[in-house]
Amino acid sequence: MSRQAFAIAVLVCSLLASCSAPAPTWRMRAAQLVDELDRQEAPHLLPQEYQNLLETFEHGEAILYVQKNDLRADAFYLLVLQKGSVLRGELERLKERRLAEERKRAAEEAARLEEERLMREAAEAVERQRLQEQRKAAEEARAAMSAKSSAPVREYLPPQPAAYTVRRGETLPQIAARGEIYNDSSLWPLIYRANRDQIRDPKQLWPGQVLRIPRHFSRDEALEAKRFFGRR
Repeated sequence: MSRQAFAIAVLVCSLLASCSAPAPTWRMRAAQLVDELDRQEAPHLLPQEYQNLLETFEHGEAILYVQKNDLRADAFYLLVLQKGSVLRGELERLKERRLAEERKRAAEEAARLEEERLMREAAEAVERQRLQEQRKAAEEARAAMSAKSSAPVREYLPPQPAAYTVRRGETLPQIAARGEIYNDSSLWPLIYRANRDQIRDPKQLWPGQVLRIPRHFSRDEALEAKRFFGRR
């Protein structure tokens, strides 16, 4: 029975009762309880229990208005109050469980969203760190390239020995023309003058002779050696 139909039935029965004998003691309270449970969605939440309660009330109504037995009808109305009290308690517990489940689901959803937020922030932090390291590496590479390009290029200079060991067939001009000596054959008179104690003839050298190689000579001495080379 729907809520509207039940309300109409209660109204009709009330009108009939007002025109005949007074209603039983528990009828009004039983009718109010049935209507209250209907408003609390008992037909949807606990349909079997509510249907049993409604059938008990309707049975009492039939005994009252058909059999005209107030006492026996009152027993059914009292039973409705007992069943309704139990049903109301079950309905409250059911609603509390549903509310607790909804709160649990809301808490789990909030925890899931918080975990996703933390994971997203952690991933963003890792990405920022990676980008910073890339930028730092790029800046260091540019700085290294800049330092390398701005560094003065040092010209390689071969070693300049202070002595030289004569090889077979070598002459003083050949020795002076070597890159590590003077790189100029016309400067051979400088070597000859520095080794007069062991060179009698500048045209004749002996393998194994160790000749001193002058390094600290003036420009005039170099020019004079060149003039001497030209005269020879």
